[in-house]
Amino acid sequence: MSVYILVVDDEPDVEALFRQQFRRDLKSGRFTMEFAPSAPAALARAADIKDPSLILILSDINMPGMSGLEMLPKVRAERPDVPVIMITAYGDAETRRKAIENGAIGLLTKPIDFALLRHEIDARLGQAA
Repeated sequence: MSVYILVVDDEPDVEALFRQQFRRDLKSGRFTMEFAPSAPAALARAADIKDPSLILILSDINMPGMSGLEMLPKVRAERPDVPVIMITAYGDAETRRKAIENGAIGLLTKPIDFALLRHEIDARLGQAA
């Protein structure tokens, strides 16, 4: 079974950064990362992956059009089985409160602590096994 992590961010350099950070995992097939450039694209992709192999969604908050916070309740309604972690440059208490109230399991601030993110991914992989 392929295990998917969906990363949602409108910044094109994010994909290269994530692929570099998780290159060993991706090369070994431990999991697959897919990238969506917008919230609507992410919603479509989350709906396409119908089986439980989608184990985590990582989403930027500030994106043009639909923000990550606007996407969050929609993706949680469509895929309540998939945890969502929000990513933001502005980790203030109000942003954290809104993210958690809308169903996020956590909030990471930029620059991303990849050791913490790896721990979170490892926990999800353990649950999926």
